[in-house]
Amino acid sequence: MSRIYLAADFGGGSGRVIAGHIGDDASGKTLVMEEIHRFPNRVVRIGDYLYWDFPALFAELKEGLAKAAAKFGYSIASIGIDTWGVDFGLIDKLGNLVGNPICYRDTHTQGLVEEFSSENDPSAHYAEAGIQMLPINTMFRLISMVKTDDPKLRIADKLLFMPDLFSYYLTGKAQNEYTIASTSELLDARTRQWNTPLIEKIGVDASLFGRIVMPGESRGAVTAEISRETGLCDDVKVIAVGSHDTASAVFAAAESYDDGRSAFLSSGTWSLLGVLTDDPVLTEEARLADYTNEGAVGGKIRLLTNITGLWILQRLAAQWKSRGENVGWSELIDEAEGARDTSIIDVDDPLFQNPDNMEGNILAYCEKNGLQAPGNRGEFVRCVCNSLAVRYKKAIEDLNTLLPEPIRRLKIFGGGASNRLLNRLTAEATGLEVTTGAREATAIGNILVQAIADGSIKDKSEITEIIEP
Repeated sequence: MSRIYLAADFGGGSGRVIAGHIGDDASGKTLVMEEIHRFPNRVVRIGDYLYWDFPALFAELKEGLAKAAAKFGYSIASIGIDTWGVDFGLIDKLGNLVGNPICYRDTHTQGLVEEFSSENDPSAHYAEAGIQMLPINTMFRLISMVKTDDPKLRIADKLLFMPDLFSYYLTGKAQNEYTIASTSELLDARTRQWNTPLIEKIGVDASLFGRIVMPGESRGAVTAEISRETGLCDDVKVIAVGSHDTASAVFAAAESYDDGRSAFLSSGTWSLLGVLTDDPVLTEEARLADYTNEGAVGGKIRLLTNITGLWILQRLAAQWKSRGENVGWSELIDEAEGARDTSIIDVDDPLFQNPDNMEGNILAYCEKNGLQAPGNRGEFVRCVCNSLAVRYKKAIEDLNTLLPEPIRRLKIFGGGASNRLLNRLTAEATGLEVTTGAREATAIGNILVQAIADGSIKDKSEITEIIEP
C-alpha cells in the first residue's frame, strides 16, 4: 500500500481527518484523498468569556487517528495539523494546559487597537510587524491578559498556537510553526523571527515563545502514549505544514503574483484576498489599505487583507434552521438568484462580528443607514453576496496600488468556491477573470507538504490529478 499522509484540518465550525496518498499512472502522479473522521467544533461561553473546547477537539483528533490506524496500519507515514489563526493555549512547566484557549470572537480585546495606536507609532509598528491591526490578533489578546493581570500568564511556560498545541500533545515537543506564528503580530516580518523587543514592550515574557519551525520540518514522532491510544506506529511523524489553514490552502491552489498577475481568494468563514510575493510589503500605503504580510509555505509571503466572509451567511442559516426552516445551500442560492437587489452592507462592520440575531442586525444596519432592507431569505442572501462582491472589488483596487502591475485574474478556493452566485457577482464587480479551485484546498496543501517532506514528490507540480473526498 502507498504511504499514507493524514491531514487534521480544524475549522471554526468543524474539523476532520483526511487521508491522502500519491498514486502513479501513465499521465503522472495522482493525489487520492479520503475523509476518515468529521466532527463538530463550537465555542462555549463560560462566565464572561468565549472558549474553544480543546479537550473535546483533541479527543476527536485521537478518534480520527485511531480510525486511520485501524484502516491503514503501518502505511501511515505522518500527520499534519492546520487550524484557524491567532488563537493559542498556554502550558505550564509540567506540560499541563493552563485553561481552555479563548476564541478570537471574544470581545475583551475591543478598544485595544485604538489604545495601542495612541501610545505607539502605527507606521513604525507596521514597518516591523507588517500585520493588519485587528482586535482578534494574538498581540491584543495578550495585552488584554496583561491589563487584567491574568494569573495564567504567571504560571505559563510556553505559548502554543492551536496547531502547535495539538502537535505538542501528540509529540511532547513545544514549538511554534512559522505561518501560524505570523498571524500573531509578534513576528518581525523581514527576519521571520520573534520580535522580542515588542513582546517585552507589551509586558509578556519572551521565553513563552519557542523555536520557530518551517513547513516541511518534522515536529517529532508521536509519543508512546499516543501510539497506545490510537494504534499508530511509534515512528509516525508529525510534520509542520502550513499550519495556518489559509497557508495550506494557498500552497495548494494559488499561483504567484509573478505567474500571470494572479490574486487568490480563500473563501470561507473569513475571506482572505491577496497575492503571493517573495518579500513583505511594509509601506505606509499597505498599512492604510489594511493589508497584512503573513507567512506562506516555501518562505514566501501572503500579502492579503482579512474580510468577513461567509460568516454572515452561516449565522443567517443557523438562525433560520433554529426556526425549523430548510436551509440547504443550494436552495438558498436558488432563492437569492431569483431575488431583487436591496442594499449593500459593510460586511466588516462590528455589528456583524458575533450577534445573537444576524438577521435583526442586518435590518438594524439598514435602518440606521437609511438603506432598503431585505424582506425575505433570498433577499438576505443576495444582499450579503452583493456586499461581499463589492468588498472584494475594493480589496482588489487597494491591492493594485501596492503592486507594480494590476491584477488580471482571481482564483477562488475553499468552501465559497461552490457559491455560483457569489462567484458571478465577484466577476462582475471586479471585472477580473474569475476561476475556482478545490473546495478541499486546505487539506490538499497540508498533505502535499507532508508528501514533499517524505520524498514521495519533489514539488506540487508533479501532481497532475487530485481526487477529492
